[in-house]
Amino acid sequence: VLDTGLFEGSTSAAALLKQLGKTLDSASFASATTELIEDRAWVRAWMDDFQPIQCGERLWVCPSHHSIDQPDAVVIKLDPGLAFGTGTHPTTALCLRWLDDAETRPLLKGKTVIDFGCGSGILAVAAALLGAEKIWAVDIDPQALDATRRNAESNGVTGLITTCLPDALPANVQADLILANILAGPLIELAAELTTRLRSLGQLVLAGLLDTQAEEVVTTYAQHIALQTVFERDNWHLLAGQKSI
Repeated sequence: VLDTGLFEGSTSAAALLKQLGKTLDSASFASATTELIEDRAWVRAWMDDFQPIQCGERLWVCPSHHSIDQPDAVVIKLDPGLAFGTGTHPTTALCLRWLDDAETRPLLKGKTVIDFGCGSGILAVAAALLGAEKIWAVDIDPQALDATRRNAESNGVTGLITTCLPDALPANVQADLILANILAGPLIELAAELTTRLRSLGQLVLAGLLDTQAEEVVTTYAQHIALQTVFERDNWHLLAGQKSI
């Protein structure tokens, strides 16, 4: 397995390798190499490498300097920011694919959505473009909320998306669809919160789960919702289910 990492230029490479060797398996760093990378326009470099991504039949994630030649395309304009979520990671791609699925689209029309752990806001923007009426984009990171607001403005859906920290989400807000693309641990901790926020017959979509984690999450939510794997990619699972009456 090849692992890489970027660190501040003032970091001592020797000290870093020594500490990693103590923390992890020292044998793994026997052939470790370091390289000094000159500063550059990282945002420009990222944009040069970021090409349009198709997620589903109609849904595309596209940097602003590109266009999509497809008559029925639904295009999310997304430029780099500090928050996670560009569509390149399998978990984000699986969520976008679910949103653009032919059976899912009717579930969004005129509905209220909560994007819990919104990151860049890519799922919130996708839900808005696909017909949702009101989206609450929630994240513990203020930078993620800033990124979501910027991306909502870029895509012309500012009026449909409200951003907030978890504690600021009004107590009376319930959703027809809740999306949570985070990690297994937080998803387990949030089981009561997410199921309470979901209306009867509402849809819950969970992602950010590896093969070895999906079963525990399914078991945790079983008393509220029967979740099942809908999509899988590169050992990542997307779970979905409908809340009973």
